[in-house]
Amino acid sequence: MPERLLSVITPPHDDGGQWFSLERCWRIVATGFCFAVFGFGGLLVLCLLFPLLRILVWRRSLRQALARDIVSLGFWLFCKLMTAVGVISYEVRGREKLRRRGLLIVANHPSLIDVVMLVSLLRQPDCVVKAAAWRNPFMLGPVLLCGFIRNQDGPQLIEDCIASIRRGGNLVIFPEGTRTRINALLQREVNPLQRGAANIAVRGKLPLTPVVITVTEPMLTKQQPWYRAPRRRPHFVLNVLDDMDTTHLVPVDTPPVLAARIVTEHLSNFFDRELKCLT
Repeated sequence: MPERLLSVITPPHDDGGQWFSLERCWRIVATGFCFAVFGFGGLLVLCLLFPLLRILVWRRSLRQALARDIVSLGFWLFCKLMTAVGVISYEVRGREKLRRRGLLIVANHPSLIDVVMLVSLLRQPDCVVKAAAWRNPFMLGPVLLCGFIRNQDGPQLIEDCIASIRRGGNLVIFPEGTRTRINALLQREVNPLQRGAANIAVRGKLPLTPVVITVTEPMLTKQQPWYRAPRRRPHFVLNVLDDMDTTHLVPVDTPPVLAARIVTEHLSNFFDRELKCLT
């Protein structure tokens, strides 16, 4: 096999062992197919579903609610597709805890597809979407249709998040802000956490619903392009744990800035501890 092709399909963390197999090559092809399906679905939403809903459903709140449930269903189907073609396998523990409404869900972020798996489990999901998604034609349709929250600086972002949760939305936040670094992932740790989720919980007096995600093989991390398939099919486990009451973590009358710092530190220690305990 040509040396250039070997460098393309061999992950950088491989140990040089018996990495080549037809099954692994199939997963590379299947991953590319899944990305193509996802992109086509995003364009379909933008070009067909978005105009159709605007015509048929005039009330914005109802249109947005329908769109969010449709996207959740679409993500569920996409997860089933990835499982069916052998790209990943996954399981959810504590799924019943996500059947409620008005949740502030915080999760670690080992892979690009974390948000897809989480949103597929929720009714009325909401997300904070970074600016790049608003310029991505494959993501613009779902983002506009669902009225997801635009990531921006200042207190308005926190107010928008609190308002969404109080309306019954289920807001998904990745406190790491980006996908976990491979070295931290292999050590079952998280990146340093940002304070956004803690600020929302503190200022809105909201509990956190933690989801700890583990995976047997690094896949679609920040350092891995989609064509670098891991040696074995990754198995994801989404562990939905009991709510965390943030009001019990800080003394009464603690200033919000300091309270958010305390909650963030507690959350970081919580994820590191749970990741090392869960298998």
